[in-house]
Amino acid sequence: MPETLFWILFVIVAYTYWGYAAVIWLLVLGKRIITGRSSQSPPLPDDLPFVCFFVTAYNEIDFIDQKVENSFNLNYPKEKIQYLWLTDGSNDGTPERLKQFSGLQVEHHPERRGKIHAMNRGMQYVKAPIVIYSDSNTLLAPDTILEIVRQFESKTVGCVAGEKRIVENLQDTAAASGEGFYWKLESFIKRMDAELSSAVGAVGELFAIRTELYKPVEPDTLLDDFIISLRIASKGYRIAYAPKAYAIETASANVKEELKRKTRIAAGGMQTFFRLPDLLNPFRYGWLSFQYFSHKVLRWTLAPFALFLLLLCNLFVVIAHTGWAPDNFYTAFFYLQAFMYLLALIGWLLENHRFHFKFLFIPYYFVIMNYASIRGIIRYLKGQQSVVWEKSKRA
Repeated sequence: MPETLFWILFVIVAYTYWGYAAVIWLLVLGKRIITGRSSQSPPLPDDLPFVCFFVTAYNEIDFIDQKVENSFNLNYPKEKIQYLWLTDGSNDGTPERLKQFSGLQVEHHPERRGKIHAMNRGMQYVKAPIVIYSDSNTLLAPDTILEIVRQFESKTVGCVAGEKRIVENLQDTAAASGEGFYWKLESFIKRMDAELSSAVGAVGELFAIRTELYKPVEPDTLLDDFIISLRIASKGYRIAYAPKAYAIETASANVKEELKRKTRIAAGGMQTFFRLPDLLNPFRYGWLSFQYFSHKVLRWTLAPFALFLLLLCNLFVVIAHTGWAPDNFYTAFFYLQAFMYLLALIGWLLENHRFHFKFLFIPYYFVIMNYASIRGIIRYLKGQQSVVWEKSKRA
């Protein structure tokens, strides 16, 4: 029984964090061989569509000038962009500062009721067939809107997910090193997901939808980007991925802030699973169900618990059955796990130092990410989710 449990835990962890990336890559490779072509960006439409650039901002006075300048400099006809800002609850001068820029439509409500309420309220002001959501503290690539609208040339596409990139320095702290590595891997999986069938969700830093597909989101929703995009996918539309449309953001200010962010994401993931259980029906959704289960459900449910239990189970097998001589798989694998946890401990001790060898921090970030997932799951199941979450601080 201990060996059987060990292999169950091992398969869950290995498949979730490494195996699925390899499987999806092989599936895409097979698709390319069968179809004789790789994924290519569709052509730009002859007549560029009118779009709404939708930003929600709560007390973002420090980012306003930079964000507005960035949005005005995007390579897209200005007369075909509706710049819409929702600043509900802001009391630091954000709405007043925005109103000093000509061409911006600023809608403000003095009461703070959370981002979801602002998004639901703001959709009544959208006048374009395509709405592009972006966070107020991110900067976008110059061709972002062009890359997004070309994806909507396909009638099967209901949502377009942009790419998230973390600002990287030659030397970085634990939070920046870990988050940067995570998003590189996540971007690769998203590209493969989208090429095989559909991306599995979008990130709030940058995503777009067909306006007609928007449905008001429950006020207590924790991950608006995730549930909005997946609900569109559940209607039979694809979530396209546009890696050349990317949002640049700094990493979390420190590991404590990243832990807070990951806890919220995990709780939001659990909430989404309960609200969209039908997505796990492969007879109805085919590849999307497989991708959803492999890419998201396992990562936010079984895998975090399996990771920490694997070490304990491995230790029991070594003590009770195999002994400490490193001449068998169980003992060698336990030493490997112990070494990785040792690296995580070193990363914890040095988390606020900057190093060129960023790999030192990856085991620590991996442990923190899974601990945060368990925290988020438990908090959600206990009913401790909050409608208005405190946003995490960025570097």
